[in-house]
Amino acid sequence: MTRRRRSTVCGRAVFAVVTAFGALVGTVVVGAAPASARPSTVTAVAPGVTYESRDLQVAKGPTRVHLLSVDLRAPGVRLGLLYPGKVASRAAVSVMADGQGAVAGVNGDFFNISETQHPGVEATGASVGPAIADGKVLKSAVPDGQRFGPALPPGTGTEDVLTVGWDRRARLERLTLKGWAGGGRDRMALGGLNQYALPVGSIGAFTADWGSASRVRATCGTDSDRGAPCTTDTYEVTVRGGRVVSTAERPGGGAIAAGSTVLVGREAGARRLRAYEVGERLRVGHRLVATGRRQPYRLAVGGYPVLRDGRPLPGLDDRTAAVRTGAGIADGGRRLLLFAVDGSPGYAGLTIAEVAGLLRQWGAVQGFSLDGGGSSTLVARDAGSASVTVRNHPSGGAERAVPNGIGVFSATASASAG
Repeated sequence: MTRRRRSTVCGRAVFAVVTAFGALVGTVVVGAAPASARPSTVTAVAPGVTYESRDLQVAKGPTRVHLLSVDLRAPGVRLGLLYPGKVASRAAVSVMADGQGAVAGVNGDFFNISETQHPGVEATGASVGPAIADGKVLKSAVPDGQRFGPALPPGTGTEDVLTVGWDRRARLERLTLKGWAGGGRDRMALGGLNQYALPVGSIGAFTADWGSASRVRATCGTDSDRGAPCTTDTYEVTVRGGRVVSTAERPGGGAIAAGSTVLVGREAGARRLRAYEVGERLRVGHRLVATGRRQPYRLAVGGYPVLRDGRPLPGLDDRTAAVRTGAGIADGGRRLLLFAVDGSPGYAGLTIAEVAGLLRQWGAVQGFSLDGGGSSTLVARDAGSASVTVRNHPSGGAERAVPNGIGVFSATASASAG
């Protein structure tokens, strides 16, 4: 992988940003004696967006963290979901960032990466949690027992998301699917939207946003056991223009036409769908609802909380050090910290407890863990460049294709690079 040298940025305005930001960032030590941090140079990626890397001493040894600070109050700065255009698809963070015009970004949610326990079933590559891109709902969350990734902290679940509203504030939220399918007086609750795993006995909706991946995986496993066998009690109904246009005993694959919805039922859900024949009326509706809030969101990406109201969540793992990606919310939701740990040999990584402690030290009040390991990637442009550079060393030696990420966009930087 080729890494370009960071350019040096001068000027009073940049110096002020660098000085203020640098004061927040120091050596974090959890369970170990302090050690000197490598001198860090903060560079401006765009007005309101800075990048730096720091060497830290943590419990398991030295590690290196790559960090973006994003001021959501800065003119022209916004956050958006990086994704390949379909839910069941993957691409490298750098490819998605350049394709969508982002000046920086990190990888996002955990995802359906493998299917070794279900012979003949292909992994979909779809993410675990809810996803919203530019205000459009793409998907909802799989059952907790169907997720990929480390064990969840107590009290958290797959519906937990990092969000940014149209009010330009970042928040931690929980997004629940409210959906239905019905004809006449019959009304059936939806158990899923464009997700790789459906609750037992439920009905899931798949739209053109899903992509062309097989929908069979949605009927495998149970709510508590991801590796349980796929059910054979399934049924699929395709709806277009408010009417059933086709049916099938087994979930299919291939692209779904715009304006069509495919309903997949398993067990009790399959039995309810079998009552519908081609030509009958059947309508579908769905939305994501936040707990106790009616805030429209521009962006939502899944993961899990590690810090709430300035306090680490109880029960965080303080033993397993690994390459991590995370996000912290500061200044009342007006500033977002995005980081990825370097995966080079010799670096110890961070425990989840250290992630929470590090974000807290940097001034974050809310903290969120994203996918780590070989997925951890942080990219940023050099000043004046039209493309991003991978700043960390991915632990697998090269970027891993992932389903989504958090992109940082700047109208000012894009205009000057163009």
